[in-house]
Amino acid sequence: MLVISMSRAPDIYIPGIREYAVANGVREPEILARLREETAAHPDAQMQIPPEQGQLFGMLVRLMGVKRALEIGVFTGYSSTATALALPEDGRLIACDISEDFTATARRYWKLAGVEHKIELRIGPAVRTLDALLAEGAADQFDFAFIDADKPSYSDYYERCLKLVRPGGLILLDNMLQHGRVLVENNHETNVVAIRELNSRIHQDERVDALLLPFGDGLTFARRR
Repeated sequence: MLVISMSRAPDIYIPGIREYAVANGVREPEILARLREETAAHPDAQMQIPPEQGQLFGMLVRLMGVKRALEIGVFTGYSSTATALALPEDGRLIACDISEDFTATARRYWKLAGVEHKIELRIGPAVRTLDALLAEGAADQFDFAFIDADKPSYSDYYERCLKLVRPGGLILLDNMLQHGRVLVENNHETNVVAIRELNSRIHQDERVDALLLPFGDGLTFARRR
């Protein structure tokens, strides 16, 4: 039996440590700071990723040489803008969402950031959009995918992204810890159950190399083999 000791793991939740890390490790572009500040007044502001996550996406896109990216769940556009800023001029991001209202803000900031030509917004249920991409012959054509939408559909999104992302490509899934609620065995909230089950599935999925990090609200990396 494999026993993993956590005794040497540093406590990254020391009060103030995230603030220190952000102050000393994040270089947030002014346009993203403006978007983050505007979204802070939104009733669903908690849906926006933090600036360190946006910077991580940009670094991954550059390190991997990503040219084709996919995003499921746009909201006001922070993650898509961060991703598009890192894409080369001929890079493309297909962004999927169901809300014209939320994505109106995203569209405005894509234009302000000078990346609107890199992004194709597809409005509608994401499963249908992903199925349409597969029908268009887009299997194995994407380098990078980010899933941050309705949690009960994560499993469906994951399976389709595994077909759309090329071997060696990366799928990222957000909110995989559900603010710690995944630890509560008798918590049967729909979102929590869906994420808990998917965490187990990905951990055992031989089609990917996977890592779940306690970063933000939990970020899973799944590299297609």
